Amino acid sequence: MMRRGFQMAARLGHHRALLGAHRILPRHHPASAFGSSTDVLVSRFCPKKTDFKDFALPNASWCPDMLSTYQEFLEKTKANGWIKLPSFKSNREHIQGLKLPFGLEVTSDKKDWRIFTRCIQVEGQGYEYVIFFHPSQKKSVCLFQPGPYLEGAPG
Repeated sequence: MMRRGFQMAARLGHHRALLGAHRILPRHHPASAFGSSTDVLVSRFCPKKTDFKDFALPNASWCPDMLSTYQEFLEKTKANGWIKLPSFKSNREHIQGLKLPFGLEVTSDKKDWRIFTRCIQVEGQGYEYVIFFHPSQKKSVCLFQPGPYLEGAPG
């Protein structure tokens, strides 16, 4: 069945090429996603001030290499256009202006929603990470350190 579908698509493509037909699908600008520019997306997902705790800050469990690399990229945020992305335990409340499509909205009354990488409450025991992003270069760097709770069962 799939083979027949591919054959039909190939035939249609061949006939359109002969007729000089144009592409049907619109072309999207590579810098846009969901119809927004990179700057709009960064401002939406990275609010300047918030009441929520940012978990992407150094703590006592960070190794010296991770701390020095963090300080290096923190300096780059001041001069070179890098942005430190905040990391909250939940994306539910802090994303500004994000509306979920109908049917995807959650109607639960749970108040302690957590993203997977922030599911372990004790600092240094689970995922320790921070992400830096450079919008004009479309480049991101993630500093990551796994904790002992991620090792699995002994043996």
